[in-house]
Formats: sequence, C-alpha cells, structure tokens
Amino acid sequence: MALDEKIYELRRDKLKQIEALGQPAYPTHYEFTHTIPAILADYSAKSAEELEAARVNLRVAGRIMAIRLMGKAGFAHLQQDGKRLQIYVKKDAVGDKGFELYKLLDLGDHIGVSGYLFRTRTGELSIHVEEITFLSKDLLPLPEKWHGLTDVELRYRQRYVDLVMNPEVREVFLKRSKLVQSMRRHLDSQGFIEVETPMMQPIAGGAVAKPFITHHNTLDMDLYLRIAPELYLKRLTVGGFDRVYEINRNFRNEGLGWRWNPEFTMLEFYQAYTNYRGVMDLTQKLIEQAAIDVNGTTKSKWGDHEIDWAESNWKRLTMREAIIHYWPEHAGPKPAISDFATHDSVKSLVQRFNSAHAHVAYDPNEPAGKTIAALFEAAAEEHLIQPTIIYEFPTAVSPLSKQKADEPDWTERWEIFAGQMEISNGFSELNDPEDQRRRFEGQLKERERGDEEAHQMDEDYIRALSYGMPPAGGVGVGVDRLVMLLTDSHTIRDVILFPLLRPEKAASDATAESTAPDEGAR
Repeated sequence: MALDEKIYELRRDKLKQIEALGQPAYPTHYEFTHTIPAILADYSAKSAEELEAARVNLRVAGRIMAIRLMGKAGFAHLQQDGKRLQIYVKKDAVGDKGFELYKLLDLGDHIGVSGYLFRTRTGELSIHVEEITFLSKDLLPLPEKWHGLTDVELRYRQRYVDLVMNPEVREVFLKRSKLVQSMRRHLDSQGFIEVETPMMQPIAGGAVAKPFITHHNTLDMDLYLRIAPELYLKRLTVGGFDRVYEINRNFRNEGLGWRWNPEFTMLEFYQAYTNYRGVMDLTQKLIEQAAIDVNGTTKSKWGDHEIDWAESNWKRLTMREAIIHYWPEHAGPKPAISDFATHDSVKSLVQRFNSAHAHVAYDPNEPAGKTIAALFEAAAEEHLIQPTIIYEFPTAVSPLSKQKADEPDWTERWEIFAGQMEISNGFSELNDPEDQRRRFEGQLKERERGDEEAHQMDEDYIRALSYGMPPAGGVGVGVDRLVMLLTDSHTIRDVILFPLLRPEKAASDATAESTAPDEGAR
C-alpha cells in the first residue's frame, strides 16, 4: 500500500473516532465572529495588558497548518485567507472531550475555535481556546515543501494544494482579480457598458487563429468556440451601443508555451466616433492605472528588469520606424522608408537581415506586408522591454482594420509591447462593407493557399456593416499576459488557476517521461 493510501486509511479511522466524540464528520456550517486577517489587522499592535483588559471574545474558523502537543496542552496555527494565527489549547479549558478531539486533529484539518485573545510568554498574538468544533478532515497529507522545478507540474495540476501551501501563489491571483476590477472601473467611469456575446459561434471570426470545433445535436450543426468576440461587439456598435466592452474567454487551438494557453482571457472594447489614436490613449491610461491598482506603483519587476508603466516612459514607433531603429549593425546601413514599398525592396531587406541575424522566411507569393510583419518580429520584438506602442501595420496582416488614407498598404492599427511580448492590439475599425468583403475574399485566398488560420467569410457581419457602423476604435488587451508582467510571472501557466495540461500519467509513465522538455519552456 502506498504511503498516501496508508495515511488516508489512518485519518479515516480518526474521523470515525471524532464522530464517536459527538462531532459531525462533515457539518454544514460554522458561525464565526471574526476572520483571521481582520484579527491580525485590528489587534497585532495591542499589548498583552491591553488584550487582557479588553477581553476580546471571538469565534474563528481555519485550516490547521502547524500543530504540536505538549502533555495537557498544545499549540496550532490556523490559516484563513492566506493569513495565520496561533491558537493555544489547554485540557483544563476545553475539557476532556475537547482535548481528545484536539489529539485526533491533523495538518490540513478545518476547525472552528471559540475563546479570547492573549499574548503568549514569547509575545505571540494567540487565541486561548475554550471550545473546538470539528469542520472537515484532510485525508491526504499536505506536502512539507511545495516548491521547486521538480514540483512545478504538480503545482499546476493540484492548484488547490499550491494555494494552501504557497502564499506568493495566492498573491498572484489576488492581483489578477485586482487587475480585472481596475479595468472594469476604468471603462465604467468612461461611459462603457459591459456585455456578453456568444462563446459558441457558427463562424470563427474576429481574429486569425485555428478554432476548436463542437457540434450541436438538436440543430445538427457544427459550432466553433470563439477565438474572439470582436465581430459581435461591433454588431452592437452598429446597434447603437457606442461604448461597449467584454472581459471574455477565448479559445484557440494552438500550441502551448510560456505566452500561450489554448484558453485565455482578454478585455475587448469598442468606442464609436473615435479612431485608433483615441483608443490608443485610453488603453495606455487604463494599463497605467491598472499597474497602480495592482501594485500601488507604476513600476513592476520583470526578471532582471524594472518596467515603468508611467506615461513618461512609454515609447511610440511605427512598425517601419521600429525595424529601422532596431536594425542590426552587421546587416549594413539602416533601411529607409522607401525600402518597404515594393516586393523587390522588401526581399532585399530580408536578404540583408538574414546575412547577419536569425533567419526570416521569405515567400515571393506572400504579400509584402506579411513579410514586413515577420521582419519586425525578428528585428524589434526582443528589444521591447519597456511599454512600447507599435503602430501602422500592413493591410496584409490586418483584415479588420481601416487603411491609412494616404497609404492603402498600411492600416491604422497598433499593438502594445512590454517584456518582449504583445499585450494589446487596437485599430480604427473597418466599417466599409464593400472593403470588408474584399478583405474577407483576400483571406479566403490565403486559406486556399493552406493558411488554416486565415479569416472566413462572414456574410451576416457584412450585412450588419451595411446598416451603417459609425467610425470607431477597438481594442483587445491580453489579461493573462498583463498579469504576468505585473506579478513577475514568466509563464502564462503561473497566472491561470487551472492551465491546460497533458493527461495525468501513472507513476511508471511519469518516471519514463521525467526527462521530457517542459512545453512551457519553449
């Protein structure tokens, strides 16, 4: 029998003994008067004399995280909401049955205690227990240590234990909640309304990605888990919702990595009667305020770097300017703007870049704009540690954004980068139905060439645009990636409570695969 199985049986036997003492094995509730965080906040500064004079009586519940027995007395630490408080249990105070119950308790058990606050001889704030109520038995042993690379997958798989044992993990997810709250407050204060759009869609639209497919039996039709809510939110803009947002779950059938999880969270919002610059400014302010709300400062640690989200530290470059600015010295003279104008000149840039740097693929059948976007990723992205807005993207990689009036090969689109990754995407929304149809047709040609992620034709969306959509700016913000940057978490799985993992292996299989590379490290 495995060790965990032995412990399980021993503790189940203890549970029967606890029932024999008159305690329900799984009671339905416990009436408490104080929480442990509130006690620590209100009474940590009080002296022993002040506590004795005030005689603070209370009832508290929590999980046992440390326990020791010393003859006819004992100490334990209760944990609640990530905070711990010591309790003192004396046989004379709790009675024979109460002390028998105490001796049957294990690490991880939930109990309720009533008593009064005092300070021990060492000065530690504690509860002098007068009554113990059993609430729940931990039948499996909590780990003595729950950290280190060897345990990383187990931490993700058993997040419930990870949260109990590691206060810093709990803090990450508290900060994630603060971030989402901050986003809502900021947009609500600007007159936006929050909505919900379909998660199952007949056409996977609003982004360039491979979808998950499901099937509705009654209607006998295939549906796609949404890759983005964009086209539905813009339908609402057509319908008269001038400022609208959704904090949404998206699903993309793509690989796993330190920045990617197939299920992820984004904020998307749309504002009528403005353009890409208007929503660019709004998004920058939203992120700056979020940093303050999450960490109390505009600065956050990111590995060996410190990112400053203050307005004065942001940089703005066009995509072409960024390629020029970060052009590697060994690749010869920096390009000129005219070098991005034709297929031949772009091909020449790629050849020069490849002579001195990592290889950028070149396909003469692809639009030049698609090659330029790849060149930007290779030349500039690795340098974008501090918050940087890259704007003016090629039309070839921007099927839903409005073209520049003076340069139809370029669009009024931007992305925000920090920590060497994209965290936001926005643009002036394309609201010309005929132009939109042409863009979709261009995407269909890409699908015919083998691009499974190219956008499909959406006739209903074109019909919606035909009813008249006002000029508007739209934005998507990657919530998971922003949490990573604000909490110094270097894999997306550290900021998702239950990330997608491979099926759990049996012990023998796990040993055989222990040397396999971690997919999150790619």
